[in-house]
Amino acid sequence: MPLGTIDRTPPPFFRQGPSALTKLAVFSALAVFLMAADSRLKLTQPIRAAMATALMPVQRALLVPVDLVQGGGEYAKGLHAAIAGERDARAALVAQAERAARVEQLARENARLRALLDLRAGLGVRSRAAEVLYEAADPYSRKVFLDSGSTQGIALGSPVINDTGVLGQVTRVYPLSSEVTLLADKDSAIPVLNQRTQQRSAAFGGVAADGDGMELRFMAGNADVQLGDQLITSGVDGVYPPGLAVAKVTKVDRRVESGFARIALQPTASVDGVRHVLVLEPLHVQMPARPEPDPESTKPARQRGAKR
Repeated sequence: MPLGTIDRTPPPFFRQGPSALTKLAVFSALAVFLMAADSRLKLTQPIRAAMATALMPVQRALLVPVDLVQGGGEYAKGLHAAIAGERDARAALVAQAERAARVEQLARENARLRALLDLRAGLGVRSRAAEVLYEAADPYSRKVFLDSGSTQGIALGSPVINDTGVLGQVTRVYPLSSEVTLLADKDSAIPVLNQRTQQRSAAFGGVAADGDGMELRFMAGNADVQLGDQLITSGVDGVYPPGLAVAKVTKVDRRVESGFARIALQPTASVDGVRHVLVLEPLHVQMPARPEPDPESTKPARQRGAKR
């Protein structure tokens, strides 16, 4: 074999390229360049977007079992809650139907009793809505002013209420406004009825330190009054319609040395935050006029006998 035809290149195993240190330096520089280029020029952003788009179906496929497990648990909880809600709703519906039947039965019984006793129906109370303008500046009184007066049909002595109970009474009427004295005022008084005992009494205002309390006066020391008793209007004064919430008993002080008990009350309706009220027409406006006394009946018996 001629010597010129012999391959003198080393085999692949023995071939040596650049040194390891050179490769480390080159690839380190390349990494730093790619990081700087990606940070400055966003070169790898399209590659990341393409890979994320390609891997999205795979991720969704892998999340299907997890979604199924979570959805099944939530469905079971929702089904249990729906069954419990339906059961509670059916129980409430049954109770409401029972109350409705009882109310209807009481209404029929009331109608029969009125027909039996030949009682006339209760007076219908006319009302007018009004808005609270401001509270009186006097620190020793509890009064508010309304935006309605005599022009709007507000009458002197009209009761003023809101959705929780009696607020007070109209004490002054102007053409376009009116003044309301609240129940907590020191000059206020209202006849009340104890719902529990059906005992009548009178409640007066202006007894608490903050000026928002009331007091039940002229009650015997052994009177049947307990904490929490609800007091409503009795309707005997011809001003307030009967059955309106007035106050609640908060304290009963039975003093041995005195013949009367000191009973503190908290008004049911609070004027704080009240914006809209209802002004009722006094009952005496709707009641029939009292018959005039017979002049003959006022004369002494001797004069009537002599005239005969």
